[in-house]
Amino acid sequence: MRTYVPEGREAQTLSQGPNWFVVDAAGQVLGRVATRVARVLIGKDKPNFTPYLDCGDHVVVINAQKIRLTGNKLEQKVYRTHSGYPGGLKEVPAKRIRGERADWMLREAILGMLPKNRLRASRARKLRVYLDDKGLARHAGQKPQPLAL
Repeated sequence: MRTYVPEGREAQTLSQGPNWFVVDAAGQVLGRVATRVARVLIGKDKPNFTPYLDCGDHVVVINAQKIRLTGNKLEQKVYRTHSGYPGGLKEVPAKRIRGERADWMLREAILGMLPKNRLRASRARKLRVYLDDKGLARHAGQKPQPLAL
């Protein structure tokens, strides 16, 4: 028996439009939150999931400052960037990033779990990450539903 995959227009008419979800990351493990949010952005949990169409939902993540890293990752994990020039390697420990830019750290973890294809940019635009819960007020008009982790 073959799996039914809807065509482009048919898949878009089957969908009810993108929903909005809110995730509270306070006290949650970084990788667990990232995998769950990535699945929602891709739309894997929807019955009308089509691999070649962007059928994912919008996700608002709050309290990124209170995210938890397990084991010794806070001291040992290092984020590296390179400028492309000789000697241009910059290494920043996760402890410093979490203190200054925890929203960037969580966003990078989520985007790293998205497939590297043409739909990545449109899926990334559906993600909003805020350091505290004040960012949720910006999206009150969309009426985001809480997403259980």
